[in-house]
Amino acid sequence: MAFSKFPVATLLNINSSSSSLQTLSSIVIHGVGGLDDMEASLQRLGLPVTPSLFLQFIHSVRNPTITSSRRLLRFFSWCRRPENNGGVASAAFGDDAFNLVIRALAEMKDVTAVRTAVEDLQKEGREMDPQTFDLVVKTLVSSGRPEEAVRLFRRVEEKRELVVRRSADDDEWSCGSAVIHALCAKGHARKAMGVLWHHKDKLVHAAPSISRNILHGWCVHENAGEARRILNQMKSGGHPPGLASYNDLLYCICRRNLRFNPSALVPEATDLMTEMRSSGIAPTTVSYNILLSCLSKTRRVKEACGILQSMIQGEAGCSCSPDWFTYYLVIRLLYLTGRFNRGNRFVDHMFEVGIMPGVKFYHGLIAVLCGVNKMDYALEMFDKMKQSGVVSGATYNLLIEKLCRNGEFDTGRRLWDESVERGIALQCSNDLLDPLKTKVFEPVRPLKKLDASEYKKVMLKEKGVRRARGKLKTKKHHSRT
Repeated sequence: MAFSKFPVATLLNINSSSSSLQTLSSIVIHGVGGLDDMEASLQRLGLPVTPSLFLQFIHSVRNPTITSSRRLLRFFSWCRRPENNGGVASAAFGDDAFNLVIRALAEMKDVTAVRTAVEDLQKEGREMDPQTFDLVVKTLVSSGRPEEAVRLFRRVEEKRELVVRRSADDDEWSCGSAVIHALCAKGHARKAMGVLWHHKDKLVHAAPSISRNILHGWCVHENAGEARRILNQMKSGGHPPGLASYNDLLYCICRRNLRFNPSALVPEATDLMTEMRSSGIAPTTVSYNILLSCLSKTRRVKEACGILQSMIQGEAGCSCSPDWFTYYLVIRLLYLTGRFNRGNRFVDHMFEVGIMPGVKFYHGLIAVLCGVNKMDYALEMFDKMKQSGVVSGATYNLLIEKLCRNGEFDTGRRLWDESVERGIALQCSNDLLDPLKTKVFEPVRPLKKLDASEYKKVMLKEKGVRRARGKLKTKKHHSRT
């Protein structure tokens, strides 16, 4: 976690020794024992922690854990005592120190510590800056406490118990817009509309962005009806929705049809894209990738391949070209449904048009091929990956383990030696290459197709077993009574 973006009114005293910061970090962040033990260690240290030194310490904190949040909060409380900071009054720890601590605690996801620090800030009459308020609200909502985020907003706007500075960089920013954005990001659109309803007079200046946020919130909640209503309100209110809003609605519609009516995926998505074009907004590759992702999840091969072909040839009003992720979605679907040659043809076509994918493309497809136990195709894809100049240790780990589990130890050893020559660090163990230590998966016996007479014999046998079990249960019941 880095705090370089945080504004500091009084800059740090660079003359403080780094050894003091390391000592404080070893006691506060990485120390052992309870909070009282930490205070005792600080008392024995005898180092006066001035506001300047404290700010340096906060900026030096890197990657703290959730367990260090309470220690940081107690350390901040300890530093504000005059006997521990060289006789400086608690008021010397200004707004910047409070905001830095609250942001640090929020990034550690410790909601209780954040609540305590905010209470201390309020008691001492400090001001919270916009960035701190934004981060606190997002932390509360992401932690499953949207009601608490709304209560914090009411303390600022209605009860005037907490003071938040105005943003100097963004004229549209306000506490209300920050709360609505945080709520809608997690799908709490109804609560966001409640905030908007009670404070609509103060949020008129940010109406377009708030409408986009609420539309996004309903889409995250997968309520296509409410999302469509907000979209129509944006059109009639003189705030035409942009590409992001249409893509949100497209994602919502596709997700709903994926669950309830997969046959309507392509027709409804096509209707929405036609509406986008009539509004002057052309669907992009991202729009088509949203649809292809849902088609892939429901294994609709014909529609997915048709959309990719229309993107390649520019048919059906499609004005955008496929990217590597578009090809990945369709090729992955073809591999999962056993159409390996057709998938390989799309891979070759992608190379012909000059699209050079990265590690994620190759690793994802190799993982699919390993999952369906097509190691020959997986090794061919791995050769293409090496020819493209993008290799990763994760792919070597995947292939070596799968090959050895299948009993192909020679091929696994070859890949192991190859990775060592390339200087690629592997996470898998060398024991995988030992046939005496690696358990080889036994092939599953194929299903036997029965003719009519054999099927009848099996069913009669099962029927006799069930009848015998029923008689046994009846006999036990009579013996008990």
